[in-house]
Amino acid sequence: MARPELVCLADFEKYACKVLPKNAIDYYRSGADGEITLYDNVKALSRWQILPRVLRDVSTVNMQTTILGHSITFPVCVAPTAMNKMAYPTGEAAAAQAAASVGIGYTLSTISTSSIEEVAEAAPDCLRFFQLYIYKQRNITRQLVARAENCGYKALVLTVDTPFFGKRLADNRNKFKLPPHLKMANFEKLDFTGSGMNQAQKQSGLNEYASSLFDPSLTWSDIDWLKSITKLPIVLKGILSAKDAHIAAEKGIDGILVSNHGGRQLDTVPATIDVLPSIISSVSGRCEVYLDGGIRCGTDIFKALALGAKVVFIGRPVIYGLAYDVSQ
Repeated sequence: MARPELVCLADFEKYACKVLPKNAIDYYRSGADGEITLYDNVKALSRWQILPRVLRDVSTVNMQTTILGHSITFPVCVAPTAMNKMAYPTGEAAAAQAAASVGIGYTLSTISTSSIEEVAEAAPDCLRFFQLYIYKQRNITRQLVARAENCGYKALVLTVDTPFFGKRLADNRNKFKLPPHLKMANFEKLDFTGSGMNQAQKQSGLNEYASSLFDPSLTWSDIDWLKSITKLPIVLKGILSAKDAHIAAEKGIDGILVSNHGGRQLDTVPATIDVLPSIISSVSGRCEVYLDGGIRCGTDIFKALALGAKVVFIGRPVIYGLAYDVSQ
């Protein structure tokens, strides 16, 4: 298929829908239950309006900023997205290389089809963060943290909104599984006991993975445990409540990623842009605050920054970009 000229992220999404298998594109695009939050992330950004000031010298604009003390060329980083090799043969490695080429940060998902080591080797100059969960078997988390540290990742992004996987109807209808030639790469080198993960790898099923490893009993004390085993900065991903943001800041967390998991976890929670102002007020500068969810254009980025976010993260658009080359 000849590749058309695409001019906006909506074009890339439409193209991805044409070239990716239904099992894959439904996994990437879908949200939880009725997908109300999924679509409201985008709609909410359009409800916030920009009031421009005029006759200001904008002949020279510098978008460079920092995240956790590291310079990036503009205030966008790549959010963790799972199983990128369903969209492109080299998956997460290609995404990290793309991020490095434009000077922004990249977050590798634990549930990736390229390993911690493979991405580090493929994109050694990339500013890399590692997303993780705290598992029932703490030794799994400990091993993943050590590997990320050894490979030069600069921060841990702990997902805190996933005691269970969300109810994603599209995946249920498709009986979603990874294609048989792909695996959750970060688990192949782990030393742990129990048959649950082995069965999940064999079936390539996310529900098996979640039920066998996720710990629904996590509390704030587990954040203290994670801090005790690493010197890396910790970002909490999945905070929507100003009260939780205050607790995170009190705990000495380095960053908060205001996120509803792209509408994939609990449906009917607020759009991220709508809760951002209260979270900014709650942390009072004690930690950096970032935002993801529905970012699709420059004005979306501007609105998030104007409301107090330090950086925005994008997830699905990167997947659609990978898919642009999949037909070749």
